[in-house]
Amino acid sequence: MIKQSYLLSAESIWAPSPSTTRGQPTPISADPKGERVAYASNKSIFLRSIDNPAVSTQYSGHTTATTVARFSPSGYYVASGDVSGTVRVWDCVGEGATKGEYHIIGGKINDLAWDGDSARIIAVGDGKEKFGHCITADSGNSVGEISGHSSQINSVSIRQQRPLRAMTGSDDTSLVFYHGAPFKFNTSIRKHQRFVYGVVFSPDGSSVVSVGADKQIFLYDGKTGEPKAAIGAGEHKGSIFGVSWSKDSTKFVTSSADQTVKIWDAEAGKVIQTWRMGEEGKVSIPDHQVGVVWPHGRSDGLILSLNLNGDLNYLSEGNPSPHKLVHGHQKNITAVAASDVRDSEPTLFTGSSDGRICNWDVSTGTANHLDGEGHTNYVSAITAAPGNRIYSIGWDDSLRSIDASATVFTGSSTSTDGQPKGVAVTLDGLTAVATHKGVQTFRDGQKQKEAQFKNASPTAIAADGKLIAVASDDGSLLILSPTTLDTERKVNSLGAAISTLSFSPTGEHLAAGCSNGKISVFHTSTWEVAISRWSSHTARVTSISWNKEGTHAVSGGLDTNVFVWSVEKPGMRVGKANAHKDGVNGVAWVGDGKVVSVGGDAAVKVWRVEGLS
Repeated sequence: MIKQSYLLSAESIWAPSPSTTRGQPTPISADPKGERVAYASNKSIFLRSIDNPAVSTQYSGHTTATTVARFSPSGYYVASGDVSGTVRVWDCVGEGATKGEYHIIGGKINDLAWDGDSARIIAVGDGKEKFGHCITADSGNSVGEISGHSSQINSVSIRQQRPLRAMTGSDDTSLVFYHGAPFKFNTSIRKHQRFVYGVVFSPDGSSVVSVGADKQIFLYDGKTGEPKAAIGAGEHKGSIFGVSWSKDSTKFVTSSADQTVKIWDAEAGKVIQTWRMGEEGKVSIPDHQVGVVWPHGRSDGLILSLNLNGDLNYLSEGNPSPHKLVHGHQKNITAVAASDVRDSEPTLFTGSSDGRICNWDVSTGTANHLDGEGHTNYVSAITAAPGNRIYSIGWDDSLRSIDASATVFTGSSTSTDGQPKGVAVTLDGLTAVATHKGVQTFRDGQKQKEAQFKNASPTAIAADGKLIAVASDDGSLLILSPTTLDTERKVNSLGAAISTLSFSPTGEHLAAGCSNGKISVFHTSTWEVAISRWSSHTARVTSISWNKEGTHAVSGGLDTNVFVWSVEKPGMRVGKANAHKDGVNGVAWVGDGKVVSVGGDAAVKVWRVEGLS
């Protein structure tokens, strides 16, 4: 039972990948010690350990999609921007308390920069009346004017030494050099032929570099803004999206749509090393390099570059290939299931709204994308079958099989007769799929039986050894025979549409979560309601999962809450509000006293349940 002192505590956050957009740069930032990287993902900002990517913190103060996050030079604060034109300054060392919220422009923030004192911020983007502004970090007071551009500004950088200087690069192909503080227009520079995507001052303040869609790189004097050199003509074969300096200011690194990352000698203007991502000789859009950062404060010279598909590449000078790849989801995670394979080491499978499925090693918190042909659309459900098989369904109207031990899609996809709503597997390996038309069963990819629902559409499905339970949008709950799909029993309506179903591992109970937030638990021997007091959710219950003993269940809902329930003491429960910013889409037990949840923020969160016995 759950003791009076039971507790649900956050153990870790497995962060999503950065949000990226094709043809646009994605800013990523490292802290002054070179220990953490900051980036925007959906409506949140994530600060992620570079050496242990399974360790991260989440800032969820923004109400719209985030675009950029930058550490202050002091390392104590982060400034982040979003598509509404708002910049928030918050503590990144303590509890993440917001220090200030400032509305800068009437549109998306594309980039921002701190001055060397961690006192001033310039934020730029796609505004309506202006394209940027300079403010104080602690109060939001104006300390300068960003002018001289006729189109959105993509990048900004501030010289870290005095006299203060700043530079911006824009879609109007020009660069503007500013003197400060207060920052004011000094000169406009036109060297690039197309959009300017990146400008960065060197750490020693002597130089500033600019890159853009014309595949060119220009160097300027850091004090005067005078052009010094044009380098690298013909080296990059695609738009250059990102640039970052080494801490000694002698080299910089660029990332490009030609799938390459290059280190440059700033003085000689020559390439020192090139990495190309993806298969040799093959054009791969997901391998466009849309962002790069060279973390200072490290002794190993590590470089992080970002693929369009969200992967972080760990690069080291002298090493011809990435020595580490960090994978994850970029979109809303819509499905989750746990499988015990690899000598009982739990493996977690998650699917997202873009069709991506990842497998996670629960002991390390690392993810990998599955090999093979996967879903092309929204993954609506994943379930574990006996042995080492996982089944997934998606809005591409297909059922797919995954070998859990090899983490690869097996065979070809199996078409369903409509949009799949749920999938379940009986103990003998029969797969049942609920679509908007009815129920189909499959074995080894071959259709076995089909039952059409004439006056209702299925909403949820679950199976155990002898039974298949199907809920419909008319509030009904039907118990079907797995072999014939004949209705064996119609259970009394719960008064609300059932949104999720889950049999306990022993088969003794069936939990039904409803659209009104209530959960009812049935005795499968009598189909009478055994528990009706699991009613703390305030919105649709999206997922229910049982522990292996069948004594406790965990649930998640659109109200952002996760609850753990006790069968023996139904009135006692432990919960966590705001577990996921845009609602909880799935929950699963991954061991004794440990549950995971997934949701609209694309993160996987691990929770420790204490007090279970």
